[in-house]
Amino acid sequence: MESNLEAAINEWHASVNDGDLQRSAKAVGDPIVVLGPKGVGPITPAQFADWVKRSGIKLVPRSWHPISERLMVVEEDATWPESNTPTRVATVFRASAGKVTAALRLSDLKSALELAYICREMAASE
Repeated sequence: MESNLEAAINEWHASVNDGDLQRSAKAVGDPIVVLGPKGVGPITPAQFADWVKRSGIKLVPRSWHPISERLMVVEEDATWPESNTPTRVATVFRASAGKVTAALRLSDLKSALELAYICREMAASE
C-alpha cells in the first residue's frame, strides 16, 4: 500500500513531468521550500508552477529512500529541454496533508541523504 508521503511525491512528479501548471500548484503546500542550483527558500504554489513552466524539467524517479513518515529522498534522472542525456540528482522531499512542502534538490544521493538525516534530527529535537 502506498503511503501518504509516497502518494504526494508521485503526484508531484506526475504534475511536473506532465508540465501541468494547475496540477503542479495543487501538488505543493503554501509555501513549498525549494533548494536548487539557483537558490533556496519558500515559494508560493504559483511560483512553483512558474518554475515548472520555465525549467521544462523532467525528473524520473530511480530509487526511493525513506527517512521518516514525512521525509523521503528520491534519486532521479533529470532532463531539461536543452539536455541530450539525463543527469542523476537526488531530492529530499517533505510532505504534509497530501502535499509536498519541501523539495530540496541536490547533485547526488549521498548529499541528499545527509541533508535528510539532519532535517529528521532537527525535527525530532523540537
